[in-house]
Amino acid sequence: MFHKEGYKIISVAIVLFLGVNVASYVAIQIKEWQIAIFSVTLVFLILILQFFRNPKRKTKIDDNTVVAPVDGKVVVIEEVYEKEHFKDNRLQISIFMSPINVHVTRHPINGEVIFSKYHPGKYLVAWHPKASEENERTTVVVKNNNVEILYRQIAGALAKRIVNYATEGEKVIQGSDSGFIKFGSRVDVFLPVGTAINVTLNQKVKGGESIIATV
Repeated sequence: MFHKEGYKIISVAIVLFLGVNVASYVAIQIKEWQIAIFSVTLVFLILILQFFRNPKRKTKIDDNTVVAPVDGKVVVIEEVYEKEHFKDNRLQISIFMSPINVHVTRHPINGEVIFSKYHPGKYLVAWHPKASEENERTTVVVKNNNVEILYRQIAGALAKRIVNYATEGEKVIQGSDSGFIKFGSRVDVFLPVGTAINVTLNQKVKGGESIIATV
């Protein structure tokens, strides 16, 4: 199953794969070269397909938990001052996604989207300390009866497009699609101070399934 954001690119990649290999078969009589071209283009096609994969996730719906919004590795767990929306101290959990991770962003909790904003910006490497404030990013805040959290999609050096589906006033379901980031990037989650954290640094998490906090 592939994400809708990849349909156009996947179609182009398949056409190129077929076109290049048909052309090489017709124009090149050296079998070794034909095999080499086929191998290179096949690897390219597989990379495109794996990047836009959208596996089904079995989210255990629970208003007392916060699930990871994306696949990746936990690279930050710290208390910081969140100045865009809350304007107070929050617990930040940052998850870094490599190009081989699934890049679907999922709603970490049930609730209502009360804030959604896109920010143009730079393309610093995703782990840069200033990436959260200076890179291209989208900020979404979801609130339910138990908690109000903010999560931020952040473009990296390779990410050139962030897609955000969250709209203010929308009711969302935990684990459902919230957006997509094309190529390597990161997502920051901001939780109330005192929230019980269920992950550790360098732990790998799975979007929509791994519980990162309990509220």
